Amino acid sequence: MASPRGKRVGERAAQYPSEAAVSCERADGGFFQHPAVRGVVNKDCIGVGLIGVGRHGARYAQHLIQDLPMASLRAVCRRHPEQGVQMPGAESVKVYGDARSLIADPTVDVVVVVTPPIYSAEVCGLAVQAGKPLLIEKPLATTATDARMMVAQAREAGVPLMTAQTLRFDHTIQHMKRLQPSIGRSRQLDLLFHIEIRKTAPGHAAGYGERGALLEIGVHMLDLIRYVTGEEPHELQCTMDPHPPSAPEMRASVHLTTMGGTICRIEIARVQGSRAGQAIWIGSQGRVEADWMQRRIRCVDDAGVETMNAEPPPSRTVLATLTAFLQAVTHNSPMPITGEDGCRAVEIADACYRSAQAGGKAVTFPVEG
Repeated sequence: MASPRGKRVGERAAQYPSEAAVSCERADGGFFQHPAVRGVVNKDCIGVGLIGVGRHGARYAQHLIQDLPMASLRAVCRRHPEQGVQMPGAESVKVYGDARSLIADPTVDVVVVVTPPIYSAEVCGLAVQAGKPLLIEKPLATTATDARMMVAQAREAGVPLMTAQTLRFDHTIQHMKRLQPSIGRSRQLDLLFHIEIRKTAPGHAAGYGERGALLEIGVHMLDLIRYVTGEEPHELQCTMDPHPPSAPEMRASVHLTTMGGTICRIEIARVQGSRAGQAIWIGSQGRVEADWMQRRIRCVDDAGVETMNAEPPPSRTVLATLTAFLQAVTHNSPMPITGEDGCRAVEIADACYRSAQAGGKAVTFPVEG
């Protein structure tokens, strides 16, 4: 990551050495040569390099150390490397002060990025040139331009890229998605996501490109529209308060229509008090009501008769995300949440900001520019 003296994460990708050439397995069991890949992934124990060990990154580190025998946390990169990794089992983990050095470490097979998204594009460029699969926390980037560039780089280099849209692994959300046959054709999806206001470190807003709640937490909801309905966005209108870049928004309201005709209404806010996460999905034959914070889900048919009332088990979404990523690397299979998925969520967010800045004017997809 960047040093505290303002040094950017990593350096330009062109400066990264790429002389070595080693083998990578193809889907047919053979091997291909990538000029920048530095070592064959050890599929018995994948060496992981973690960039970012803040509040959220520490969760990744803990899972990698304690819960994933298929992987070994070999190195971390943090803003203050002298702080080390203060958790049991991390004694042998190497600590770097810049992403470039971690990615160059020959014991690191794959890279996990849990930094503010303003740094993601640079880190992605370094990892892609090194030929190392990478998992990047949501949002994939702060702008659609950066997100598209990252996806294109990874695709052209043949490097696997996964976006950590972790809410997809929540058991309540997954249960809701499986209930679509019970409610028939999708007609309306209402999503509410409230997160408590919390004190943030200096420079936090800058890490999100001076954008606020919509990009930081609401991107989960923007991704869920596509994940749950299976439909792409057609048109949206958005209002928010305040308006970036004057200040990061605390609240955002989105009205979106999909290509399939589903009307989506989204409310996102940072609030005083407790978290709330709720969905109401209405179809031609019934409705699903889900609360992923309280772990409750209810299905009602079109006659108003309750057909299901359940309490899904607790979810460990970060662990599930890491597991899915490592399994895809191990089996050389497609990433379960692709870079393209992450890019689409950021594109929808960009459209929301454009609409809000125009006073709630409708924005139609695909968005030009």
